[in-house]
Amino acid sequence: MHGHMHFDSDMDDLGRVYDGRIMARLFPYLAPFKMHMVVATLMMVITAASYLLSPYLVKVAIDQYIAAGDLDGLNWVAAAYILNGLASWGASYGQIYSLSYVGQRILYQLRIDLFRHLQKLSLDFFNRTEAGRIMSRIQNDVGALNEMLTTGLIGSLSDVLTLGGIIIIMFTMDVRLSLLTFTVLPLMAAITILWRAKARESYRRVRRTLAFVNASLQENISGVRVVQALSREERNLGAFQEINRRHLDANLRSAALSSVFFPSVDIVSALAMALVIGLGGMQVLQGGLTAGALVAFTLYIGRFFDPIRDLSQRYNVMQSAMASGERIFELLDTQPQVVDDPNAVDLPQVNGQVDYQDVTFSYTDGKGVLHDINLLVKPGETIALVGRTGAGKTSLVSLLARFYDVKGGEVRLDNTDLRRLRLHTLRSRLGMVLQEPFLFSGTVRENIQYGKLDATEEEVIAAAQAVGAHDFIVALEQGYDTPVHEQGSKLSMGQRQLISFARAILADPRILILDEATNSVDPQTEALIQQALRSLTHGRMAIVIAHRLSTIRNADRIVVLDEGRVVEVGSHDELLAGKGLYYNLYTGAFAGKDGGDGAGSGA
Repeated sequence: MHGHMHFDSDMDDLGRVYDGRIMARLFPYLAPFKMHMVVATLMMVITAASYLLSPYLVKVAIDQYIAAGDLDGLNWVAAAYILNGLASWGASYGQIYSLSYVGQRILYQLRIDLFRHLQKLSLDFFNRTEAGRIMSRIQNDVGALNEMLTTGLIGSLSDVLTLGGIIIIMFTMDVRLSLLTFTVLPLMAAITILWRAKARESYRRVRRTLAFVNASLQENISGVRVVQALSREERNLGAFQEINRRHLDANLRSAALSSVFFPSVDIVSALAMALVIGLGGMQVLQGGLTAGALVAFTLYIGRFFDPIRDLSQRYNVMQSAMASGERIFELLDTQPQVVDDPNAVDLPQVNGQVDYQDVTFSYTDGKGVLHDINLLVKPGETIALVGRTGAGKTSLVSLLARFYDVKGGEVRLDNTDLRRLRLHTLRSRLGMVLQEPFLFSGTVRENIQYGKLDATEEEVIAAAQAVGAHDFIVALEQGYDTPVHEQGSKLSMGQRQLISFARAILADPRILILDEATNSVDPQTEALIQQALRSLTHGRMAIVIAHRLSTIRNADRIVVLDEGRVVEVGSHDELLAGKGLYYNLYTGAFAGKDGGDGAGSGA
């Protein structure tokens, strides 16, 4: 894998102002829009030229026409001034539109690429990376890059061009006055450097506190049921107020800095102007300088400090964008750990025999370990996995779905090592129903069709009938078109479970992995679920992480796991007679009741 992702750098890193590697990576995204970029650059040059021309037109008006009392000439200059303004308007429009178009198209493409890449990444990546941080990549970081593309790059070029143009014009008009004007530049530089150092820290603080605000929000929204159940509203509000206040303080400090910096630039600009008016005015009186030149000079000084102010602001945009670019490309460079072998094969027909041979496995952080697992499951056989929380039940089925790869030994499907099978082949023959049935936004029908998009109405209804879900679906306000919100919270846990069963049976997998829900459901739904389980497992190879006694009894064999090892295998009666771990779990959890969580539910 391409290193671990340094997600802790989210808030703290401001990159270099310009990073060639990141621009090189962005170039393929820019390439299709070469003409747009050429147009934007051309328009930027016209805008800058127009900006530089207007003070010069004022000089011409004063010196050539006002002094001579030439009204016609003056009208011509006024008309030229309006034309120049219109040219500037048109060029600005072209520049802004071209850049926005390019920026938005690149944004669109980057988000698509990130989403496509995320879906390929292994579960290991998602185990160690919070969802909020991944979302921050796709939203905030891509947005920061867009800001750089639409305003940062060409805007900075425009500022530099304008500055250069003003310096050249001022020197051609009057060298002494220009040199006098530039005596204030060291002061300007000192203010800018000081502000930049402070602004960098301030900007960092704003981003860091915003990240905490977002994290707190996400946690409180996701955990709202727990918050309300434990009456934590007041305490959580207090904690959120504190986090929000830190963000407010950071923003106020940032605003205070700007409110000192920008007026300081104005003071320096005023100082330069005062020097020019004083010295230039004397030159006008002595006849060494025309009045028009003096007016134009003061206008150029006013314009000289605008690009400096702009560049100071763009500095942060560029730094932020380079850091964001680095994080985006770091995510795109993260390699999935489970990938197709170059010589991977398809299995035309899957019978559904699964063979764990000397399997050893541990997660990257060393948790959830399996040792020397040997287990053969025949086609059509239903196996129930039982064991305490953390015994390794989920790890065992995760290896069969190839969410992770074994560290030692091999898992074989129909005598082919899973690592030699194309992932698509394996997963299209595999159905999984998880402990917390996950429903997506959409209708009930769309949720059932999730694994087989081309299913007909008849097939959807047949799948729902097979698992006993049809009756309650028809009774819903809009039947199969009833919208499902927020992971199905309008439906009961049992109903959600049955919809996920219908989804699994419609996809018609050869192999089924079921993690039974531990949530207690009413006896009527319990009976439905048991019936649905029988329909689901009929004629398929099934591995069930079993929590209910009825499921365990209906299995062909029971596999008892403890601390990552298979300790017992047999039927319910055989294992009870053996008086081993299964007997202890059974007498502890099931005595006198058909249900309960005999198996625990962890890894």
